[in-house]
Amino acid sequence: MIDNFKRKLRAEAQLWRDEGLIDEHLHEQLATRYEFNNLEAEGRDSFVFILIGLGAVLLALGVITFVAANWQVLSREIKLVLLLTLFLATNISGFYLWRQPLPTSITARRTQRRKRTFGTGLILLGNLLIGANMGLLAQMFHIGGSPYQLYLAWGLAVVLMACSLHITTLAVLALILLQIGYWTGLSEVYYWEKYQSWGHVMIRHMPLILAMVFVPLAYLCRSRWIFRLSVIAIVINLQFNLRSFDLIYSNIPFWAGLAALAIPPALLWSYSDSPFSFLNSNSPRFQPTARTLTFVFFAINFYIYSFRWQWESNYQANASNSIQAWFPVIDVVIFTLIAICQWWNLLRPRQNTRIEATNIFVGCFILLSSTVIVLHHFRVIAPAISIFTFNLLLAVLACCLIKEALELGKRGAYWGGIILLTLQIISRMLEYDTQLLFKSFVFILCGVAVIGAGIWFERRTSNITQNPNP
Repeated sequence: MIDNFKRKLRAEAQLWRDEGLIDEHLHEQLATRYEFNNLEAEGRDSFVFILIGLGAVLLALGVITFVAANWQVLSREIKLVLLLTLFLATNISGFYLWRQPLPTSITARRTQRRKRTFGTGLILLGNLLIGANMGLLAQMFHIGGSPYQLYLAWGLAVVLMACSLHITTLAVLALILLQIGYWTGLSEVYYWEKYQSWGHVMIRHMPLILAMVFVPLAYLCRSRWIFRLSVIAIVINLQFNLRSFDLIYSNIPFWAGLAALAIPPALLWSYSDSPFSFLNSNSPRFQPTARTLTFVFFAINFYIYSFRWQWESNYQANASNSIQAWFPVIDVVIFTLIAICQWWNLLRPRQNTRIEATNIFVGCFILLSSTVIVLHHFRVIAPAISIFTFNLLLAVLACCLIKEALELGKRGAYWGGIILLTLQIISRMLEYDTQLLFKSFVFILCGVAVIGAGIWFERRTSNITQNPNP
């Protein structure tokens, strides 16, 4: 991307010089600053770097194929030496290339940055070899275990590397491995209640573990992607641990459904960066990301609970005495206490400050949706009222997103609100018995409305940009 920018800038600078917009002295300054004369050499270096990488991959595949062909012939000691040698050589060479400081010269800095990128790739390869070594060593020494335990142990090992080196790719790899272990072992945890292992404990408390590990790690790596992915994983794992989407009519305690609906938005909206500021003072702020994910959570849940089948199934009011129905209570209690502390800090009166209306608005969303769940559980309200309430909440959320987008010029919020309204109209039309002609009319009307709204918003945004002070 940088090289493409420099090539375009060189072409534009030559055009500006030919047209007389800049003089020869300024053109030489630009050429010196952006190193126009070294672009061809950089292209050759990149090509050589790609060839070396491709050759290294082919060489590694050849060695792996040779070892695999003679794997059964080799003794256990030779196998162990080969595995450890490959693992140590990859990680040591990768760490050596990665840890070298960047020089002051721009050309040398670019070369060194390529070396660091190559070193990061070797470190990533070394962490991938951890799982292969674990599996092969377990097979060699006849160590039994479930596949999900291998992924969990592998993920924990990569987490240690990511925490020590602060590399974003390692953190993402660790999160992926832990999620693979979670989903592959989830069924075993649910169907084998009497058998307890360290893997079962990790899966049952995976949301809490992810929050304790990956949220601080996002600050250490200064990566919004780690924060986004970890928050999404925490919310999804908590939802499935609480079985939120079939709690309304199952025999699991109603507090679990209440927690699944109320805790994630309460935690995300009241999230603050201040407790983690000591980890990295240069880290970006993650509070805006957390608040954006709050509206995403509201949109998904309100849309799901706006359907009739969620409320008109056969109701079961029997309380469950199963142990696994109560195992998330530790996570729920801890997350609830954190949410209460964060909301107290968010809403407490401060000098010369007022409580933001948006905080009250989000708090009302959480309280109203939770109240509907509680009242429906105790059969205080009819299912029709619950359906109407969540449809109303979804429509209000969409309108508020559109209103905020019009005030602040946020394209994402505007299209999010338009999509929510369109989905709600089409879903209600398809859910209930309507004539085919009416469905055709609704589809055409929604299509025309979306196109018209998009053109109007883009034209309005461009006018505001051209005339900021009308």
